[in-house]
Amino acid sequence: MKKIGMGLVGPGFVGAHHVDAVRRLGDVDVVAIAGSSQKSADQKAREYKVDRAYGDFHALIADPDIQVIHNTTPNNLHFPVVMAALAAGKHVISDKPLAPSADEARQMYEAALAAKVGHVVTFNYRGNSLVQQARQMIAKGELGDVSFVHGSYLQDWMTDPNVYSWRSDPAKGGVSSALGDIGSHWCDVAEHVSGLKIDSVLADLTTVIPVRYSSGSSTEAFAAQSTGERTPVKVSSEDLASVLLRFENGTRGSFSVGQVLPGHKNDLELEINGRKLSLKWRGEEQNELWIGHHNKPNCIMAKDPSLVAPEVRPYVHLPGGHQEAWADAFFNLIRDAYTWIRDGAKPEAKPALLPTFADGYRSTRLVAAMLESNAAGGIWTKVQ
Repeated sequence: MKKIGMGLVGPGFVGAHHVDAVRRLGDVDVVAIAGSSQKSADQKAREYKVDRAYGDFHALIADPDIQVIHNTTPNNLHFPVVMAALAAGKHVISDKPLAPSADEARQMYEAALAAKVGHVVTFNYRGNSLVQQARQMIAKGELGDVSFVHGSYLQDWMTDPNVYSWRSDPAKGGVSSALGDIGSHWCDVAEHVSGLKIDSVLADLTTVIPVRYSSGSSTEAFAAQSTGERTPVKVSSEDLASVLLRFENGTRGSFSVGQVLPGHKNDLELEINGRKLSLKWRGEEQNELWIGHHNKPNCIMAKDPSLVAPEVRPYVHLPGGHQEAWADAFFNLIRDAYTWIRDGAKPEAKPALLPTFADGYRSTRLVAAMLESNAAGGIWTKVQ
């Protein structure tokens, strides 16, 4: 089987995991990476053991040995990188959020449809086997009618004011920080698992740390802070938010996100309550699914290929008791993406797990509604 050529634009924290995932596939060749400069691209190419490095993403896109572009750049570069890749007829796998604005995301989605290529957004928590198990249980009616969808996504990597990331700069990260970065993940997995769509939102946003201290370069996500002289920078984007939800069928919900909450490293939690039973999944305990009952003891379902639904078994790689992790869920999504791409990326052949630019566009509309709600003083705002 001929290998597919992959090129990575933006080799930062998550870029390394894109490279790792495609190498695990075995039928994808990491041809080249492109960085913000030739010097940085050369350095990352040595680190990732990639032969070619480009200081300009246009040169990488033009490389005839590359068929799939992975985009893990800061948010402000998503639009130009993706649009250039689509214009060249390349398949695209992009980090979230798809774009800083819903208008740009809509243009990207429409361009992807017109190009008739594969287009994927890395809402990677869909790739967890027990997330898929919860989705199957709900789809099969085991919960009964869903009455409440709630949870949170809490982190602490920006607790220190000396951590300054491009995510805090509206020119690079967009006007939203926590909601666009991790709130987008929570909403996607909540809608994907429940099968319900958010209709309207009431949001309360705040900035716990309004002044951060920059060393002149962006701190990579989850990395230790750099040392040296610092300049104070005013921050306007939210680092903490709570949102009430109404779904299209009348189901209620709520969630909170924050990146300045000590002790929460990468704490995504989703709970869905039905009339018959409840389900809860936590990203920091991702090999367990809590099942809550009204008239008998609650239980914990462990990740085990012999116990999950038949549709979920392809997403379980190890026997019960052998723990699987964040990188394995990410691999599941990337595997589905390349299966779809190798089959011609026909819309009707898309794996059910796989999030596309349609989901990325929807996510930007959800965040836009939350920002609008907060700006209006916290009122119910319909998702456009």
